[in-house]
Amino acid sequence: MARARCLADVLELGARRAGADRLREIAAAQGASLPEPGRLQRAAHGLVLAVRPDRWLLLLPPAAGGRAAAQWQERTAGCAFTVELSAGFRGLFVSGPAAREVLRRGCRLDLADGHFPPGSAAATIIAQLAVIIAALPRGLLLLTAASTARHFEEWLRATAQPFGLADAADVTVASVCGESPT
Repeated sequence: MARARCLADVLELGARRAGADRLREIAAAQGASLPEPGRLQRAAHGLVLAVRPDRWLLLLPPAAGGRAAAQWQERTAGCAFTVELSAGFRGLFVSGPAAREVLRRGCRLDLADGHFPPGSAAATIIAQLAVIIAALPRGLLLLTAASTARHFEEWLRATAQPFGLADAADVTVASVCGESPT
C-alpha cells in the first residue's frame, strides 16, 4: 500500500436558485461535467466530485493563489458561487491492494468494490474525522480538513503499518486521473 499527498486547488461550486442548468452549461464549456451526488467525473486536468445536491468540489492542479477561484467566480457570476477551499483541505492518495481494507477499519461506508466502485464519491467519517473519499481506477483520493490532517495521517500510518505502508512522492490531481505519470 502506498500513500502520497495529492496537491490540488479545491473549489466549491454551488448553484444559486434556478442557476443549476446555467452552471452546468458553463462547466461543460470548461471541460467539467457536473455529476450527480455520490459520483465523480474527470474534468479538464482535474476532477469534479458531487457529495451533496447542487454543490460540486472541483479539484484542479495548483495555480497561483486564488487564480482558479477568480476565474470561476467571473464565469459563474449570477448563476452560482465559487468558494476557494484549498487551504482548508489536505489531499491524500492511497493505492495498492490493501488500501480499501485499511480504510474499512475506520470508515462507516462499505468500501468493497461492488458497493463503492471507481467513479464513486462520498462524504463520510474515517477515524472519527470528516473525510471526502473518491474512488478512482488506480486508488482512493481522500480529502480531510487541514486542521485535523495530521491526526488522520497518523491514524492511517498506524493502521496501515501491518500492510506495509510506503510513503510515495507527492502526486497531482491530474496524475491520479491518469493524465500524467505519478
